[in-house]
Amino acid sequence: MAGGEGTRLRPLTSNQPKPMMPLVNRPMMEHIVTLLQRHGFDDIVVTVAFLANNIRSYFGDGSEFGVRMVYATEETPLGTAGSVRNAMDELDERFLVISGDVLTDIDISKVMAFHDQRGAVATIGLTAVDNPLEFGIVITNDDGSIERFLEKPTWGQVFSDTVNNGIFVLEPEVFDFIPPGRPVDFSAEVFPALLEQGKPLYGYVCDGYWEDVGTLEAYMRAHADALDGNVELDVPGFRMAGGVWLGEGAEVEPGAEIVGPAAIGDNSRVLAGARLGRYTVLGSNVMVRGEADLERVVVHDNAYVGTGVRARGTVIGRSCDLRAGARCEDGVVIGDECFVGEQAVLTAGVKIYPHKTVEAGAVVNSSLVWESRGTRSLFGRHGVAGLANVDITPELATRVAMAYATTLKKGTTVTTSRDSSRSARMLKRAVMAGLNGAGVNVNDLEVASVPVTRFEVRSQPSQGGITVRLVPGDAQSVVLRFFDDNGIDISTDLARKIERVYYREDFRRVFPGDIGDIDFPPRSLELYTAALMASFDVAAVRGRGFKVVADYAYGTTAFVMPNVLAKLGAEVLVVNPYATTPGAIAFNRDGHAANVSALVRSSGSQLGVVIDPDGEHVTFVDDEGHVLSDLEASLAMVQLVASTAEPGCRIALPITASAEAERIARGLGAEVVWTKVAASALTEAAMGPGLSLAASLDGGFAFPAFLPAFDAVAAFANMLELLARTGTHLSKVVATLPATHVVHRAVRTPWEHKGVVMRTLVEEIDRPLVLLDGVKVLYDDGWALALPDPEEPLTHVWAEGRSDVEAERRAGEYDDRIRAILPGGPSRGPR
Repeated sequence: MAGGEGTRLRPLTSNQPKPMMPLVNRPMMEHIVTLLQRHGFDDIVVTVAFLANNIRSYFGDGSEFGVRMVYATEETPLGTAGSVRNAMDELDERFLVISGDVLTDIDISKVMAFHDQRGAVATIGLTAVDNPLEFGIVITNDDGSIERFLEKPTWGQVFSDTVNNGIFVLEPEVFDFIPPGRPVDFSAEVFPALLEQGKPLYGYVCDGYWEDVGTLEAYMRAHADALDGNVELDVPGFRMAGGVWLGEGAEVEPGAEIVGPAAIGDNSRVLAGARLGRYTVLGSNVMVRGEADLERVVVHDNAYVGTGVRARGTVIGRSCDLRAGARCEDGVVIGDECFVGEQAVLTAGVKIYPHKTVEAGAVVNSSLVWESRGTRSLFGRHGVAGLANVDITPELATRVAMAYATTLKKGTTVTTSRDSSRSARMLKRAVMAGLNGAGVNVNDLEVASVPVTRFEVRSQPSQGGITVRLVPGDAQSVVLRFFDDNGIDISTDLARKIERVYYREDFRRVFPGDIGDIDFPPRSLELYTAALMASFDVAAVRGRGFKVVADYAYGTTAFVMPNVLAKLGAEVLVVNPYATTPGAIAFNRDGHAANVSALVRSSGSQLGVVIDPDGEHVTFVDDEGHVLSDLEASLAMVQLVASTAEPGCRIALPITASAEAERIARGLGAEVVWTKVAASALTEAAMGPGLSLAASLDGGFAFPAFLPAFDAVAAFANMLELLARTGTHLSKVVATLPATHVVHRAVRTPWEHKGVVMRTLVEEIDRPLVLLDGVKVLYDDGWALALPDPEEPLTHVWAEGRSDVEAERRAGEYDDRIRAILPGGPSRGPR
């Protein structure tokens, strides 16, 4: 009997039938099939209704389990007896009925023998339980013959503790008592009718374990009983000392603590520092990261448990993603494919239904059935990002690429590239397959820097580009970045269009003759170098005879820098001059800059640079070995560009840049174009007329004369040209820069309150405002900016003042304002 929906087990049964619920890493019904096979039953009829295909696809014809299996489908609910009658064509001899969604080791052979000895038409299996109120009580005589039935009694009616356990042995003549075409129940109709007509009806009190597994509490209890050996059960895996079962391919790192009894499924991994306490069960392909602490937790297949997650008495559904520091208290149940953000707290008894998102830092104290506490769009700040092979799988990469290709004309070309990591290599191949499948050709640069990829898209007949790379600072995560036909990040509108196609699965699938082709451009590095050399005064650089130290940081710029340096006539000491994934993963900007600083001083070089592994951001070191901060670098570049460009040149800066940048530019006859904070806004501005420079505050510089996007190699070359043309040293430029005092804070702000915070600030503040990006409040001696984070439940606060103390005070004021607006915050007084 496998047609039950298991409504009391929701959300775990929201998208799978109860018999397929895993119990110590095997479906409950598989344990029943194994029990039947062990007792000689080799012909099984399965009655199915809810999500029947899940059961059919798993068990098939039963041959894999040593039995023959056929299926009888209920189109409408027929009750326990009606569903058996629905399968009567297969039941022409004595047969046994058993639930496919219980846990038991009852000796079925003894039940059959009892039935045979008594010559019964029907024998009902009986089990003694502590609380019989939820079951039908069966009262028998000394010989086992049934005296009467009592369905769902009250305590005043409880004269026995033996209940119907759903195991019946029946003769085919029982079908004469099951009317067709309507729901019929054994206990309510059929057995009382047999009793009334004096048919031999017996009850057999079964020895052994039996658990209905009808509630979430019973589900957890069944796992504990299985691990304790209270039920005879085949637990998959190799049994180790201490009652720990280890599945095939499972890996437990030294330094991880496993307290038995516990079970770890096939190909799961427990990292050093993690702790699995008693009665914890991990399904297949589960990742548990360091410092996670699980006790009495059941984790279904393909889940990810992040660093420092703490869970007690919790069930975590398939393909769930719990990020660092999340906490789940007793009784929490998380449905399939849910995302729980960093530091989120799920309080006792909370149920999260499938496909929900819980925002980072949220405290959830009521169940989420329909709504999500947070938003997770496909595209983030830089593209489609997530944990490699957890969030960003080959399947997802293929589907996203198909969605992107669907927005393009059939037969167009897209340029692809990657960094040197295995994750990026795997996912880029999936991306290329998706593009080809939608009828789009691929120009594959293989391993290339981001700027080279952008240049190739911009200069060749490509209509877009995709590059796959590790997320800087996070070796476990990857990002798929998408470029338009100008080589800059795709617009928000296009990203939304791709998302719509992706979620609707409205992909273009072409005929075999229209499948896209793959090509490998032969001279992309030479063309990039030639175009870069044509964009600035190479002769001035060569005439100066620079001596420089350059650190490639093990990144993909190692492929292009030798070509560039050969043209500059500089004496160059190169550090980390080859691409390697371990080196790029270990990249520490401050550490690399300190090393270059020491080399600049010891070698008497005039300039040092650290180019990040992706080739977009740069750190400058002046001739005295001083490592420029990002703010210093942006001000120095503004001053050098404004002093050498034509009067009226335009420079793009984010709204968080110091007001001193505008004073420098104006003093030299240049104009500052303020943009939103996002890097995409700066690159979009770089496409505008007359723009000489776009500079971020994290080491990104774009020179539109060459490429309207961040390019560390171009920034390095242009810095050499600017120093050559002005005849100065970078240290002297830095010495002339004004002091700046800008501070940054982040205030945790639930998603649903972000709009209220911004509206309230606009309404309450009686000062000049700039509403380009967030709310910027202008003061005579500085400014303050409140800006909601697009991906996290945060509001960022920046402030500038005449001194660090004044800037901190101003940032603190707006920090307090925002906290006061939030529910539960302090009352707001006048400002």
